[in-house]
Amino acid sequence: MKAGSGDQGSPPCFLRFPRPVRVVSGGEAELKCVVLGEPPPIVVWEKGGQQLAASERLSFPVDGAEHGLLLSGALPTDAGVYVCRARNAAGEAYAAAAVTVLEPQASEPDPQPAERPLPPPGAGEGAPVFLAGPRSQWVLRGEQVVLTCQVGGLPAPELYWEKDGMALDEVWDSGHFVLEPGHAEGGPGASLALRILAARLPDSGVYVCHARNAHGHAQAGALLQVHQPPESPPEDPDEAPKPVVEPLKCAPKTFWVNEGKHAKFRCYVMGKPEPEIEWHWEGRPLLSDRRRLMYRDRDGGFVLKVLYCQAKDRGLYVCAARNSAGQTLSAVQLHVKEPRLRFTRPLQDVEGREHGIAVLECKVPNSRIPTAWFREDQRLLPCRKYEQIEEGAVRRLIIHRLKADDDGVYLCEMRGRVRTVANVTVKGPILKRLPRKLDVLEGENAVLLVETQEAGVEGRWSRDGEDLPTICQSSSGHMHALVLPGVTREDAGEVTFSLGNSRTTTLLRVKCVKHSPPGPPMLAEMFKGQKNTVLLTWKPPEPVPETPFIYRLERQEVGSEDWIQCFSIEKAGAVEVPGDCVPSEGDYRFRICTVSEHGRSSHVVFHGAAHLVPTARLVAGLEDVQVYDGEDAVFSLDLSTIIQGTWFLNGEELKSNEPEGQVEPGALRYRIEQKGPQHRLLLQAVRHQHSGALVGFSCPGVQDSAALTIQESPVHILSPQGKESLTFTTSERVMLTCELSRVDFPACWYKDGQEVEESESLLVKMDGRKHRLILPAAKVQDSGEFECRTEGVSAFFSVTVRDPPVHILDPQEHVFVHAITSECVMLSCEVDREDAPVCWYKDGQEVEESDFVVLEKEGPHHRLVLPAAQPPDGGEFQFVAGDERAYFTVTITDVSSWIVYPSGKVYVAAVRLERVVLTCELCRPWAEVRWTKDGDEVVESPALLLQKEDTIRRLVLPAVQLEDSGEYLCEIDDESASFTVTVTEPPVRIIYPRDEVTLIAVSLECVVLMCELSREDAPVRWYKDGLEVEESEALVLESDGPHRRLVLPAAQPEQGGEFVCDAGDDSAFFTVTVTAPPERIVHPAARSLDLQFGVPGRVELRCEVAPAGSQVRWYKDGLEVEVSDSLQLGAEGPARTLTLPHAQPEDAGEYVCETRDEAVTFNVSLAEPPVQFLAPEAAPAPLRVAPGEPVMLSCELSRASALVFWSHNGRPVQEGEGLELHAEGPRRTLCIRAADLAHAGLYTCRATPRIAPGAPSLSFTVQVAETELLFLRRLQDVRAEEGQDVCLEVETGRVGAAGVVRWVRGGEPLPHDSRVSVAQDGHIYRLFIHGVVLADQGTYGCESHHDRTLARLSVRPRQLRVLRPLEDVTITEGGSATFQLELSQEGVTGEWARGGVRLQPGPKCHMHAESHTHRLVLSGLGLADSGCISFTADSLRCAARLTVREAPVTIVRGPQDLEVTEGDTATLECELSQALADVTWEKDGRPLTPSPRLRLQALGTRRLLQLRRCDPLDAGTYSCAVGTARARPARLTVRERVVSVLSELRAVSAREGDGATFECTVSEVETTGSWELGGRPLRPGGRVRIRQEGKKHVLVLSELRPEDAGEVRFQAGPAQSVAQLEVEALPLQMCRRPPREKTVLVGRKAVLEVTVSRSGGHVCWLREGVELCPGDKYELRSHGPTHSLVIHDVRPEDQGTYCCQAGQDSAHTRLLVEAGARDPTPGAETSQ
Repeated sequence: MKAGSGDQGSPPCFLRFPRPVRVVSGGEAELKCVVLGEPPPIVVWEKGGQQLAASERLSFPVDGAEHGLLLSGALPTDAGVYVCRARNAAGEAYAAAAVTVLEPQASEPDPQPAERPLPPPGAGEGAPVFLAGPRSQWVLRGEQVVLTCQVGGLPAPELYWEKDGMALDEVWDSGHFVLEPGHAEGGPGASLALRILAARLPDSGVYVCHARNAHGHAQAGALLQVHQPPESPPEDPDEAPKPVVEPLKCAPKTFWVNEGKHAKFRCYVMGKPEPEIEWHWEGRPLLSDRRRLMYRDRDGGFVLKVLYCQAKDRGLYVCAARNSAGQTLSAVQLHVKEPRLRFTRPLQDVEGREHGIAVLECKVPNSRIPTAWFREDQRLLPCRKYEQIEEGAVRRLIIHRLKADDDGVYLCEMRGRVRTVANVTVKGPILKRLPRKLDVLEGENAVLLVETQEAGVEGRWSRDGEDLPTICQSSSGHMHALVLPGVTREDAGEVTFSLGNSRTTTLLRVKCVKHSPPGPPMLAEMFKGQKNTVLLTWKPPEPVPETPFIYRLERQEVGSEDWIQCFSIEKAGAVEVPGDCVPSEGDYRFRICTVSEHGRSSHVVFHGAAHLVPTARLVAGLEDVQVYDGEDAVFSLDLSTIIQGTWFLNGEELKSNEPEGQVEPGALRYRIEQKGPQHRLLLQAVRHQHSGALVGFSCPGVQDSAALTIQESPVHILSPQGKESLTFTTSERVMLTCELSRVDFPACWYKDGQEVEESESLLVKMDGRKHRLILPAAKVQDSGEFECRTEGVSAFFSVTVRDPPVHILDPQEHVFVHAITSECVMLSCEVDREDAPVCWYKDGQEVEESDFVVLEKEGPHHRLVLPAAQPPDGGEFQFVAGDERAYFTVTITDVSSWIVYPSGKVYVAAVRLERVVLTCELCRPWAEVRWTKDGDEVVESPALLLQKEDTIRRLVLPAVQLEDSGEYLCEIDDESASFTVTVTEPPVRIIYPRDEVTLIAVSLECVVLMCELSREDAPVRWYKDGLEVEESEALVLESDGPHRRLVLPAAQPEQGGEFVCDAGDDSAFFTVTVTAPPERIVHPAARSLDLQFGVPGRVELRCEVAPAGSQVRWYKDGLEVEVSDSLQLGAEGPARTLTLPHAQPEDAGEYVCETRDEAVTFNVSLAEPPVQFLAPEAAPAPLRVAPGEPVMLSCELSRASALVFWSHNGRPVQEGEGLELHAEGPRRTLCIRAADLAHAGLYTCRATPRIAPGAPSLSFTVQVAETELLFLRRLQDVRAEEGQDVCLEVETGRVGAAGVVRWVRGGEPLPHDSRVSVAQDGHIYRLFIHGVVLADQGTYGCESHHDRTLARLSVRPRQLRVLRPLEDVTITEGGSATFQLELSQEGVTGEWARGGVRLQPGPKCHMHAESHTHRLVLSGLGLADSGCISFTADSLRCAARLTVREAPVTIVRGPQDLEVTEGDTATLECELSQALADVTWEKDGRPLTPSPRLRLQALGTRRLLQLRRCDPLDAGTYSCAVGTARARPARLTVRERVVSVLSELRAVSAREGDGATFECTVSEVETTGSWELGGRPLRPGGRVRIRQEGKKHVLVLSELRPEDAGEVRFQAGPAQSVAQLEVEALPLQMCRRPPREKTVLVGRKAVLEVTVSRSGGHVCWLREGVELCPGDKYELRSHGPTHSLVIHDVRPEDQGTYCCQAGQDSAHTRLLVEAGARDPTPGAETSQ
């Protein structure tokens, strides 16, 4: 276990811990950490308790203090926890990190260049959504836990669980948990339950359920806390409790911390199963609280953090870990260092109720010591919330309006960071609040816990004021948890838990993990292969990014500066870019980059450019157009690229050089438009004679056509489509516009059912299709319903004209008025119009004028006056003007006291020259006050100012003096406010030093401690170790202006200690250490000496020390020496000696003389006299012997024990193989049993172990007679070809020694050449020359000392030959041909030719030369490429025949079976091997010919059969044939169109005479439907209009009648929709009545006529109360709203009263019959 701070010494310490790593199987994982220590620690890596060793896949890089573990080619077995252990002589430390190896995702087929690998989601598919998330739980150890989640999504998502970011199998063994999969309830999806069989303490943590499918990823988390079960009390109450942990077997570590600082203990434990951790203090278990935090850090370590340590926190802290395999302990003793200057009375813990107050109080040693208050790490400043009071030495903090977030640790701090700490507990609904802030790394889990006083209550979690989703919230009993798994930057903010009026808040901060963008792709190359395509290849970036990434390909047209994205690709490799990918023909460049969620790499540009031409394809073809007579017909189609095309009308080409034109003079006009790839043809104002016209479009690769159908158009309203509601203000211009479908068609305007009449104030205009009604200056009475009516259709406008709105100009804000009893109160408002109606309200009730309330108006100003306000007159007043309101709050106070503030006596403490302000607040601004000091009225002066501001009265002392102290009164009437002012001198401050000073002096040295004060006359006191010092000879106190000194003239070690200079308000601290003088070695000056003495002899080592009484120690080779006869030690004055009277060689070594502070080293070496050869004095004469004779070489030394070394010709002599070495006393002998030539040479005997200049030696020369070496087989002349190997060979009469035979060329030794080598095999000697060249020819010889032989080497040039010639090649058109030949020589340069023309390398011609082989590859061959292919090199030529045969046309891809819906277009397609070939299409064995419905198209090598508007008769078997090739037949199936209703009919309620519109939308465009009303089929005409707009079918009924009410049904195949039509009958009224009397001559016709309010109204005619029926006498006529009664052949008896009844209305006419002067003319008629 390690302490977080305060450790002394230099054991290993981790500055940076290794981080957990996730790597895909086969990838590379790296762990890094930084560890320091002195001496540098030894670092090893472990896994599973075993130390790891370096291997091919595992290495341990080291860079200074940074140590790493690099794992290559990770396997699933490599997963686990890796421990880095650092150890040195001072201690040990370790850190751990987990490595997770993920299985690679299943391989997928390479996506097409322009497609994503995943298909688009189908209908009904979606990303995972949690239907029910896991719930947080709090359980006891040993209980079973079940966490369940249900997830919806299609396809069903894959679910898996993680604990604290790690897979479950990495945390537990398989027997500890069970996963129970299932299905989601009520829809597609899945569920997965995690069952923990017996919960353990380490199981506590955050559990996250992940759901993933092809459309996305979702996650939800829960918190599990496992608690220790409560222990039962002992049976015997007197029995001592058992110890919680076992006694420690070794002494614990010690950790010191200053009071008020934090102590952090970290314990890293490993084991399986995972150990349970408990922290103990002084043998008692520890629980987490405000100042003791227990958690697990990101590296897996268990941490105990004690905040703001106090003296009571000292003691033994133990980390106990146990599992089923055993237990272990780690302990540390905590010591809390108390400051010298302490609080006289520290803070005490307090409790308070929510919304109440809490008081913290402490006492400092001196009243002048400044203090500061903190809530944890936050400095608290004086305010209404935190009231800070200083009364002498007492410091008090009062916390007002307590809330849950005020719960915590509070500190009072004085100088030197001396603190006193206390806990403030806030009692309320929330017991455990949220932390002040929470820092979480991006991607980690965030957990927030709240404990409430009551169980089962519902709290509210929110972030930045917005409620958080319930899926991440859990509650159980008193505990409430919020779990945010995998937080992102969007999750950051202020998180609040609210419970009623109580709330607690934390600041959630998400720290982003910095990621580097991926690297760029590698090895980007461009290949221009087939025509109009380019092949781009590249390799993945190095290193390969860990996060998913894609490649983004962009293009740029040469000459342009813009790069445009082509498409994105997920896998590296190659992509072919066709010409269809570019918008227009041109030269294009390409570049590529790597893109991931962490950014984009730099671009890599492909070298070169490619010429690409887009190929047009039909994206959206022409559609048949059906329009009404006189309308414009628009034909349009979309192509895949921008290209010019030609329009045709009935086979005649339309000119496109002008935007507009006409087919012939006076005939149909048209306009041609092109916008990008879209082409449009607009035929203007088509007529009936144009019906059936065929419109065609043609461009390279595309041909399409469509038909034009014209139908008679009934007039209908184009705009407005529905009823419009318009609002205007008075005097505004109103224009109502109705646009009809036909030009210059008449229409009438009505207002509220009455036809309007034109006047200056109402204008009616018609302009083409548009009809307008204009009101130049609208009035309020112009409001109403306007109708534009034409044949059976109407457009309605609801017009509202209002006066302009009223605005309140003043006041704009809420006004608060304070008054006292009987005062006059005036509320004033100003509006922008004088005539605007306004109202006053008080407390919601309208104000009525009375004696107590006066309402005034003056132009736009309105006032409410309370002449003598009383307290009941106060309240909330509102001024209402139109839609705006002004608010006034009036408060009437019954004055009982003039002084509002202060309410009690005020004490003011000030320092001389400070600014002092005494403030008194009155209830009224006009009140006058009187200021006094100590009973005398004050007089205003520059040193005393009196100020008045509204209700505030101030007395200001700009620079207060000592004499200003006293009692000040602010008096008004019988009241007064008292202020006691105390002025003191400013506190003394120590300017220097500001920090504690540490001095180290040597004994007898003069020590001076100095302070500089802020005032020269300030007294100070000096203290040593807490006691005041007294001046003496050994301690002098000095004062010089603001400087104060303490002087130790001759400091002694006992005078060291802690000195304090106390100036009353401030103190300075000094730590003095006096050490004894160092014991030094003054002679010799050098710290290391090399001394050499002879043997035998006397050796004396001497040192001089200072002071003379210093003690020394002598060491030899690291061991302290002991006095003996052979070693004597001496001391005389400052001299110290070590003497060896009779030194021997073994006495040589390293001698050290050491005092307390210094040391000197003597390197003593003892040398013996050199060894000498005694005889002979002259060098021996050379010794000549015959081969086989023995040889003896002898010499005598001066010392018998001396060693000698023999050498022969400078090389050491090894005994054996005929050589013997002997030593007898001082004599040394070398014997050669049988001499041979190898034994000849110089023999040297040396008396030193190594050859050194000047060393004694003796040399002997031995000469061995040699026998003649003659050649038995001599050299022979040799002829060879250039490049062959040559061997020259001789044979000798005997075996010669190495080097006795020498090879020469031209009499000179052979030059050094790697091609030349010599060899000896007994009597045979050979010379080898490998790969002879022309320069090697010449005379070669072999020589010995006695013989010589010569021979001639002749080299002829090498001939170039063909080892394997070219062969004839016959291939099919479009294929590739390879020609290859093999030559006899390498590195030959040759030329390839075709038909005598030299070939050059290119995209279709590749030449290769490798060793002896030359290869030519020709690709994309055509018929013209046939001919002779030849290869020429020097004089060699080889040829072969290339024959290219025409390729037969084949069907590469035949038509596929197809199923279409009735009415749709069916397209069958086949692909040929050549573009120029004719295809024959057949149906059921019969050839097909083009028709308006059947089109045959050719697009390059593709052949298309397009069948439009398919019907069931088109079903059958279709096939295509080209030449003798025939494709497999394809089956075309035409299924019946299934029509469904997408938008149902809606019920309509209308008034009689109005119109009704029904709309129904079906799923298919070309669908015929039928309409019924009340079971009767409807046909267009009269009051019925039926039209179809694509999928929408519309029924319009105009001039509704009550009998039209009923069920409206729309039927389209099996689909139908029904709605109800309700018609509200209007009361029938007479607009024009018959005359009251009518006179008719006898025999004439009498006509009575009446006009009612609407057409179709029922009218009844009566005579004398009897209803009349049609007949010969009476004829009833009806024409629209006009109804007539015709009485034929009037007679006197027809005279009487006739009545016409129309609804509830009636009219009476008195018919008078008179006799005429003459008979009436037959057929004459009398009308009214």
